[in-house]
Amino acid sequence: MEIPCPTLRNFSLLLFFALPVLVAAQTANISSGSLLVASDDSSPWHSPSKEFAFGFRPVGDQNLFLLAIWFDTIPDKTIVWYANEGKPAPEGSKLELGVDGQFTLTTPHGEEIWKPYSAVYKAAYAAMLNSGNFIIADNESNHIWESFRNPTDTILPTQIMERGGLLSSRLTENSYEKGRFQLRLLPEGKLVLNPIALPTEKAYDAYYISDTYDPANDTNSGFQLVFNESGYLYIVRRNGNIKNLTSGSISLPQDFYYRATLDVDGVFTQYAHPKSPTEGNIWVQSWTPVWFEPKDICSDIKGDLGGGVCGLNSYCTLQSNGRPNCQCLPGFSLLDQDDKLSGCKQDNVQRCDPTAPNPEELYEITVLSNLVWRTSANYEELQPSNEVNCRDACISDCNCVVAITYSGRCWKKKLPLSSGKVDISTYGKVFVKIPKANHTSRELPSSENINMKEDQATAVLVISILLGGSVFLNLLFMAASSIAFFCSYHKRQTLTEVSSILETNLRSFTFENLKKATEGFRDELGRGAFGTVYKGILSSPSSTTLIAVKKLDNLLQDGEKEFVAEARAIAMTHHKNLVRLLGFCDEGQQKLLVYEFMSNGTLASFLFGISRPDWNRRVQIAFGIARGLAYLHDECGTQIIHCDIKPQNILLDDSFTARISDFGLAKLIMNGQTRTLTAIRGTRGYVAPEWFRNMPITAKVDVYSFGVMLLEIVFCRKSLETERENEEEVILVDWVYDCYRYRRLEMLVENDEEAKIDMKRLERLVMVAIWCIQEDPSLRPSMKMVTQMLEGVVQVSVPPCPCPFSSFC
Repeated sequence: MEIPCPTLRNFSLLLFFALPVLVAAQTANISSGSLLVASDDSSPWHSPSKEFAFGFRPVGDQNLFLLAIWFDTIPDKTIVWYANEGKPAPEGSKLELGVDGQFTLTTPHGEEIWKPYSAVYKAAYAAMLNSGNFIIADNESNHIWESFRNPTDTILPTQIMERGGLLSSRLTENSYEKGRFQLRLLPEGKLVLNPIALPTEKAYDAYYISDTYDPANDTNSGFQLVFNESGYLYIVRRNGNIKNLTSGSISLPQDFYYRATLDVDGVFTQYAHPKSPTEGNIWVQSWTPVWFEPKDICSDIKGDLGGGVCGLNSYCTLQSNGRPNCQCLPGFSLLDQDDKLSGCKQDNVQRCDPTAPNPEELYEITVLSNLVWRTSANYEELQPSNEVNCRDACISDCNCVVAITYSGRCWKKKLPLSSGKVDISTYGKVFVKIPKANHTSRELPSSENINMKEDQATAVLVISILLGGSVFLNLLFMAASSIAFFCSYHKRQTLTEVSSILETNLRSFTFENLKKATEGFRDELGRGAFGTVYKGILSSPSSTTLIAVKKLDNLLQDGEKEFVAEARAIAMTHHKNLVRLLGFCDEGQQKLLVYEFMSNGTLASFLFGISRPDWNRRVQIAFGIARGLAYLHDECGTQIIHCDIKPQNILLDDSFTARISDFGLAKLIMNGQTRTLTAIRGTRGYVAPEWFRNMPITAKVDVYSFGVMLLEIVFCRKSLETERENEEEVILVDWVYDCYRYRRLEMLVENDEEAKIDMKRLERLVMVAIWCIQEDPSLRPSMKMVTQMLEGVVQVSVPPCPCPFSSFC
């Protein structure tokens, strides 16, 4: 969204002349001769408000201290700036503003290790400002140096980054040295995020680029990144217009601290923290993300150079909060146990022994799925090839470390592997070849038991021979072996039943675990057709995680099937607009599903509360739901029809991103099928007409429900309101179509000023909704087409009357 700002420069001039007055009102000057010593009992220099401190912070347990600026009134004392490129100083080091006008950090032996400005300048005083900016000034109050113009990994409200400015991430959470990612406002005016090739400054391809570069007209290009006093981030163009980065998508509370940090994992994130903790406030515990870019760093880091976000020989899974979860391949471990982004190395170096009669003696194969390494070149492709041929081809090839089989093809890859990620749209198998620690060992591969039956038969034969000619002993042994084999087979069959769930890396919980996490299922979040949802907390020595536990009650025949269907359906999905399943419990009658907790509740409570939500946020929520449904319908290996799309089944996360939830009513359709007949499901007001007409049910039932809900989002009212005085307004879809065909849409938004100034987009959304609620399913667009129409990629034609045979039309 671009906002013209013709008075921006005039305001800047006014601010410039008023600046000395403002600074004087919020500074406590640090005079010549002032000294700080690096020690555990060192007192920092505070801002007048005491909210910020400048001084030494202990690092680790080696008597090292980091010269830094931090928030001093919150429990975790968050650091927002640090000196000397993040290198700590030894205990006893001194920071002094000398009478000679020099500001230096020296070791206990007097060796200079950091100096912020050239010796040609002479400082008269320094100050820690209430804004979090540390300044050093001369006798005329000119700033010789300031932390705001020399940022590290964080910017604060009122801070401005000019063209050429940059932020660098930390190396790790505990190391403040330069990390692997940079945020830069390039000279041409675009804001970019890049990985860099440490220890150099070489920048790889950008994984985020702002749309603020106009090669034909530089006045339309960006020249400043501004973090304003209200907590909003935007880019100012030379012509005075601004491009909002955050203000169109978030509503910032008052009385909060804000910061924007380029985190260790390369995600540029805006955080909020309450200034004064209050009882029951969900923000109290820590900094809460309110906005971030990129939205999918696992996919957005591309290019042929570098190891991706997670480093070489690893793979990335995108978490619900936009964070990458990095994991090593089987047979690999982290290069640096303290750095989850360091990449991985083989535990046992791969050997090539041409004399080995059987490669199985040297290697074992682990099977994974849904992994891709798009920037790691394939060195060989086999076609046609099946799974067995692909596996065997890799295990007998000295260079092959990973083989991927898909759609009758086999691709071989060798080390190093870069930019690996989980991609649910990739349905092939991944064979990872793991060198055995002792190649003379005959142990079976951990995930391949192809020859198990032959080995068992051989063992029976050998032991039978050893037992000699005793017929009785042989018969006895054979009977015992048969029983053992049956038990083993039954156990394998039982494990197979849940393998489709377990192979997705879901956590298996015990009932007692979840009972404890929910304090005896005390805090109820909501009830559904198949059970109740409770709030819980998972605790570990390093963190706590809020969860939502769905306890399936009174399971009968259909309920048992629902549990398996829901677990499998969600486990196979991965999309930022779907609620993520963390794990499950399956103990007899106790069947529970564990989801990530959504702090902002349901879309229903968001839409139908006391105050009207922000228009732009509502639009983005609608877009997110459409994308999530398009994914379920068209991008999963097994098409998923939700069957109960309604505001109560849409949850909102910390940043108000829409998440589709409750797959308990999902109808799964295997590949090759397009229709299914089933009993009526769904909720009154959102159910498509075909449910009542014994017609085949397709994904178009979700399209219909989405169309109804889209109108609810646009107009902030329920689809059915019987208490309305005007009978024409009781049924939302009828009222909206009536207003649309008579060109009276403004009647629907007469109290919504934000929507009224965006009538062109509002009309497009209404037209899309009318297409979705067509009585004839064949006239409804697919969710993929709906998404394209909503986003303006595809032109929306005039929709027909949704009920052509009714008196309404």
